Amino acid sequence: MTTKLAPEKITEKDVTKAYLRWHFANEIPHSFERYIAASLLYAMMPILRKLYKDKDRLQAAYRRQLLFFNTQLTWGGGVITGLMSSMEEARANEEYENKEISMTDDLLYNTKAGLMGALAGIGDAIDSGTVQYIFIAIAIPWAQKGSALGALFPFVTFALYQFMIGLFFARKSFALGRNANELMQGVGVQTMIETLSILGLFMMGILAGNYVSVKSGLTFTLSGREFVLQDILNKVMPGILPLATVMGVYFYYDKKGLKVTQALIYLTLILVVLAAVGIL
Repeated sequence: MTTKLAPEKITEKDVTKAYLRWHFANEIPHSFERYIAASLLYAMMPILRKLYKDKDRLQAAYRRQLLFFNTQLTWGGGVITGLMSSMEEARANEEYENKEISMTDDLLYNTKAGLMGALAGIGDAIDSGTVQYIFIAIAIPWAQKGSALGALFPFVTFALYQFMIGLFFARKSFALGRNANELMQGVGVQTMIETLSILGLFMMGILAGNYVSVKSGLTFTLSGREFVLQDILNKVMPGILPLATVMGVYFYYDKKGLKVTQALIYLTLILVVLAAVGIL
């Protein structure tokens, strides 16, 4: 085997380029057979071309990275892009040096398959379910005042956040190689996940308390004195009606599943009935 067929060394710059390609191509190609595997292959192509100078081996690497694949953009895509770069580099060196192949096709795909679902769940919960709404909550007062910043801030900051954290995971996973799962199990990442989850709960509570408005119009007279139920609630438990409304919707989702349309219909009917009888 001639020297010109030797695989080139993969650098952090190559991994950065691969993640950029994945990040911006992620939602473009879909198919029932492979889902978004074409996005991962597109990201990996420059790296694979540096590693496999032989046409047949390059085609085999393309086929490996084109098997069914689906995960979340940053946590899943970042980790797996970096990890596949490291593992393919090790595979290319084994082939060039005629060593026994430890980075088998099954190992590469099973690594992807084992990580893509778990990381997607974490990524969706943290990014789409928590961080995104933190940025929205921060921007709501600006939007209510008619400022364009209220619309731009969540969009820009969330986009920057996703890009930076995805690139961080890609680089770290490449550096860790086959031990990339240590990154996800590390104390620092787990602490960050727990902190963001708690912060997200606080932000949801703040949003509910400030922007869910439910008031009672019920009044009654005792011993010749008129009492207004809402005034009593404001003194004893302010915000109890918005809290009861939010918790009612939460328990409905918990029992019936995330059936948003049904929940909105039932909530509207309940509020209309309560308003008609003078309770709200």
